[in-house]
Amino acid sequence: MPVVAVARDLDARTLTITARFDAPVERVWQLYADPRQLERVWGPPTHPATFVEHDLRPGGRTTYYMTSPEGERYAGWWEITAVDEPRSFTFDDGFADEDFNPMAAMPVSHNVYTFEPDAGGTVATFRSTFDSAEGLQTVLDMGVEEGATQAINQIDGLLAADAAA
Repeated sequence: MPVVAVARDLDARTLTITARFDAPVERVWQLYADPRQLERVWGPPTHPATFVEHDLRPGGRTTYYMTSPEGERYAGWWEITAVDEPRSFTFDDGFADEDFNPMAAMPVSHNVYTFEPDAGGTVATFRSTFDSAEGLQTVLDMGVEEGATQAINQIDGLLAADAAA
């Protein structure tokens, strides 16, 4: 399993997940740059993602939805704030209505994803910071820690399939 650590800090309002992949930084970066690959690993296996738009440039916007086993759709959005290809990108991530309009009553996370070389592989750090401890607690209660861990753990399968091809 790629996830090697999960840390939540309500005082700092952060959730940090660290993972290690047996692939170079450039390959892991490509998963996040290509919306078709990202769809295969963004949501947990029970809630696959569909990316409608994906512009991984500063000022870019990404919209997506995850589909439950019952067919319900849960929409979200990203606003990309910084990109340092292939080392990191920073974005705000929030909940959206069915037309991808931000839902003001739901928390927004401010995210920094970093990818560092490590002995021929990559150490990825996924850090989400919330404006309030209550916002972090809301998404923890929704199962974001477990869902994100399951989603990240799918990446090994995609990388292994690439290596076998």
